[in-house]
Amino acid sequence: MSLKDYRAKRDFTKSPEPQGDDETARARGRTKTRFFCVQKHLATALHYDFWLEHNGVLLSWAVPKGPALDPTVKRLAMHVEDHPLEYGTFEGVIPEGYGAGVVMLWDQGTWEPEQDDIDAALAKGDLKFRLDGYKLKGSWVLVRTKGWGGGRGGSREGGSDAGGGRSWLLIKHRDDWAGPIDITTFAPKSVKSGGTFKDILMQETPDLWQSNRPVPGKAGSAGLAKIVEKVLALEEEETSQQARDADALAKVAGKETAGKKPAAARKTTTTREPAKPRTRTKRSAP
Repeated sequence: MSLKDYRAKRDFTKSPEPQGDDETARARGRTKTRFFCVQKHLATALHYDFWLEHNGVLLSWAVPKGPALDPTVKRLAMHVEDHPLEYGTFEGVIPEGYGAGVVMLWDQGTWEPEQDDIDAALAKGDLKFRLDGYKLKGSWVLVRTKGWGGGRGGSREGGSDAGGGRSWLLIKHRDDWAGPIDITTFAPKSVKSGGTFKDILMQETPDLWQSNRPVPGKAGSAGLAKIVEKVLALEEEETSQQARDADALAKVAGKETAGKKPAAARKTTTTREPAKPRTRTKRSAP
């Protein structure tokens, strides 16, 4: 694994992203505990960055719709270049440059492979693993597809798919942690701050990838203004979706209620008044 591809795509005199520390990467590469996280990233479009630590770097996939707990739902996961470990716990604002937008730490925890050879599984395009996070748990698989970006035959060298196979699927296995719930809607907030994108932006001093705050009137300020617009538009969209969901639930509940007869209209069992006992007149003796 290497950060060569990652660094080659960026001009760090302009990009506020971290370059990554090679010594840290080598030290982490010798540990047995593997970190994973999912960042909810509002950039050009909303997507979820899925990261698995391996050999001192973060293996990286961009999942447009986010992870799904339903095993029947296969989520597209576009493989991108390996990223530095410093990315893993960040939550805040990327004011300009590559990936400019707001980043939320949506989930984090540890992961362990279900195969002995991780590199061989990646080369084959079939990585099975277990997650132990706040929101995502249990058994999963990442499978390279024959769709956009190449086939299953590519190998990995230096952290990239030599065969160009960028298109993968992220799928939940059937276990106690699987179910039909939409976890991205059910649990949309940060596991780090408990907030939304708007909450992250409204902090007095939100974390930035760069130490210097953008100066008003410069490119950074314009970049932040665009980010604010995106956050407000997304919040309005999510509010509208919640209202539609609530309306749909109310209609379902209304249909169920209409199908039941009210208690007053139900057939009741009536009890007859007990018959009055007959009275006999005592005859007098002749």
